[in-house]
Amino acid sequence: MQQEMIEKILEQLKSGEIQEYLVKKEDFMAFREVLINREDFKHFQGTAQRGGDTVYRYFEEARR
Repeated sequence: MQQEMIEKILEQLKSGEIQEYLVKKEDFMAFREVLINREDFKHFQGTAQRGGDTVYRYFEEARR
């Protein structure tokens, strides 16, 4: 998964264009690397799924 694609997905989550995004196990580390470098990364929440995939959502209020 390329950085530009990940950034586009994160912006779509932030804008509400999409409600959630499933990140496959093999793409998790690349996705996470881009995500943690964002100023608003605490607004994103990832929920682990069975098998190693993760579902990400964006929330208006940042987690602590």
